[in-house]
Amino acid sequence: GGPAILEECRRIRAERYLDGLPTGNAVATTAGDLPARWVIHTVGPVYSAGEDRSDLLASCHRESLKVADQLGARSVAFPAISTGVYGYPVAEAAPVAVSAVRAAATNVEDVRFVLFDRASYDVFEQALSRATE
Repeated sequence: GGPAILEECRRIRAERYLDGLPTGNAVATTAGDLPARWVIHTVGPVYSAGEDRSDLLASCHRESLKVADQLGARSVAFPAISTGVYGYPVAEAAPVAVSAVRAAATNVEDVRFVLFDRASYDVFEQALSRATE
């Protein structure tokens, strides 16, 4: 997306989130050089086998959709939030993400999950199938 996104992130942090964006919250910036209007940023939870953080993961999706509604966005693409370096197992994250998006009161018409690999895609597809049964 280029330096415009980072510059706006720094400005938002300096003006509104001195300690950083809290986990589960979301904000929007310009899309910079990306072929989109905005980038919605959210902070996912770090996975913990000993503590259920699914509410925070669900909040990432709900809050991102709220920001999208405020912007008037009609489509949103989500990655598998927290499943990378934050260690959330895709098999646990997928049903949380799908359920949160399906239950959200939003004007967004098209939500897509853009996933890193086929295995993640298959897990999200299964979660979606279970949610629509």
